[in-house]
Amino acid sequence: MVVGRHAERAYIGSFTAAGGPGVVTAAVDPDTGALTVLGATDAVADPSYLALSPTGDTLYAVSETPEGALAAFRTAGDRAELAGRPVPVGSAPTHLALYDGHVLAANYRSGSVSAVPLSADGTLAAAAGELRHTGSGPHPQRQQGPHAHQVLADPSGRWAVSVDLGTDSVRVCAFDDGDLTLHREVALRPGSGPRHLVFHPRGDRAYVLNELSPTLTVCAWDAADGALKPLGELPVLTETPAVDTYPSEVVVAPDGRFLWTATRGTDVISVIALDEAGDAPRLTATVPCGGHWPRDLAIDPAGRHLYAANERSGDVTWFTIDQETGIPSRTGAVEVPAASCVVFG
Repeated sequence: MVVGRHAERAYIGSFTAAGGPGVVTAAVDPDTGALTVLGATDAVADPSYLALSPTGDTLYAVSETPEGALAAFRTAGDRAELAGRPVPVGSAPTHLALYDGHVLAANYRSGSVSAVPLSADGTLAAAAGELRHTGSGPHPQRQQGPHAHQVLADPSGRWAVSVDLGTDSVRVCAFDDGDLTLHREVALRPGSGPRHLVFHPRGDRAYVLNELSPTLTVCAWDAADGALKPLGELPVLTETPAVDTYPSEVVVAPDGRFLWTATRGTDVISVIALDEAGDAPRLTATVPCGGHWPRDLAIDPAGRHLYAANERSGDVTWFTIDQETGIPSRTGAVEVPAASCVVFG
């Protein structure tokens, strides 16, 4: 597995409405992967998802509330400090990404993607644009309308990609000075409930984790044309579960050899081996996530450790990754009530 840089800090999001401390700053041991909590701030309600600026000095957070907002924090010191006022976006934002001088937010409840421009100092300006999704799916409770769950840039930087659980589709958007324009909407299997997508490091494959069925959709990605083509589906569980399951996150190794998914309900991490082309992934193992209700997975930049943010057990568990098999072995945990995500700086 290709080894990259070592992280010095980790930032953990949590749900303050469920007793979480807000945005947590932690030190990272480069050898063991262990996290040590340094400080926290609850300046923003329910900062459930975070993204770090390329320079590492500014952290951005969604406020996953009915009103919905984005916030910026300075990361110097042992506790992130709120920088400027939060900016309203759509209702219940669940994900965000930096793109072309803006922060994009996926708004779950309002079914839209917002684009908030960044000031020269990295703080947030007024909301500049919003692309509203339309459509529905067959699930009677979860798909009565659009539910944008993730937004990210493709590896080429040419396109903004949003994943919609409510419409069983992925939208590829062009972006011009704050304006998102729909380029192509790609339909996935009805009722699958796509939640999150990850690109292969090579940039020509994408993998969509489906929340309403425990499967992974393999896709070819053509950055030149902004075209996503589904190639097939793979179960992410080794057997039919006896409880309701809700897959939550998918991450890929820096060298593209392995992929991991988290599933709530069964509370497992699935290990998926990728072939050279990336078209025929193979489920090789599942291991306990170390807690209850893994909402997020993260891999450290060096590709040596995997982290699970276990929301309902209130902890972040870390694992050492076997470099030959991709199987993670639990090596420690830190208490973070209502943990929801982990990012590294």
